[in-house]
Amino acid sequence: MVDQKTTSLAKWGAVALETDNTTAKDAVTAQDELSEQQLVRRAPHDAGALQQLYKLYFQRVYSYVGYRVGRVPETEDLVADIFLKVVEEIGGFRWRHDNSFAAWIFRIAHNHVGNFHRDSRSVSGSIALHELPELPADALLPADALERKELFAQLHTLISQLPPRRREAVTLKYFGGLQNREIAYVLGLDERTVASNLSRALDDLYRKYQAENAVTERLGNSL
Repeated sequence: MVDQKTTSLAKWGAVALETDNTTAKDAVTAQDELSEQQLVRRAPHDAGALQQLYKLYFQRVYSYVGYRVGRVPETEDLVADIFLKVVEEIGGFRWRHDNSFAAWIFRIAHNHVGNFHRDSRSVSGSIALHELPELPADALLPADALERKELFAQLHTLISQLPPRRREAVTLKYFGGLQNREIAYVLGLDERTVASNLSRALDDLYRKYQAENAVTERLGNSL
C-alpha cells in the first residue's frame, strides 16, 4: 500500500526529476503565465497549479529549514512533511494580500521546525561537512561547493547561538526570503518588533563573527 505522504506529494509533480510524460510537461507550461493568486485558487483541484507552487517555494523552504536544522536527512524529511501539510490544507487557505501565501507556507514550516527542535531528534553541536544540505546557489553563499559548506557550517553555528526570536527572524528574512510583514505573521509579532529583532540579530552575528575570526587568527599565528 502506498503511504499517504508519497501519494500526496505526488500531486506536486516530480519537480526535481526528469520525466518523459509530455502531457504533464504541457500542463506545467500552461500554468507558467498564471499569477500566484490564480495558482493558489486552482491548486486544490489542479495538479499542474500545485506543481508550479512547489517549484516556486521549494528552494526557499529548503533553505530556511536547512539553516534551522543543519543536516540532510532531517531537512529532507521536514520539507516533505511541510509540503504534505500544504497539500492537505491548501483548500482552506484564503488569499488576503500579496505574499500572504508565502507567509502561510512559512508559518507551517516554522511550526514543523519548532516541533523538530522540541523533539528528541534535535541535534546540537558541530556538524560534519558531508552532513550539510546542498543549498541553492542564491542562498547568500559563495558558488564553490566546499566554500559554501564551510560557510554554511559557520553561519549555522553562529545563528544557532542567537536568542530564539532573533534566530527565527534572521532565517525567515534571509533564507526564507520573507518581508517583515510576512515574518510578523509567521511569528505572531508586529512589524516594528520584527525590525528590531532583525537589527539586533545582525549586530549579534557581526560581533560573533568578528570574535570567532579573531580567535582563529590568534591560533593560526601561534602555530
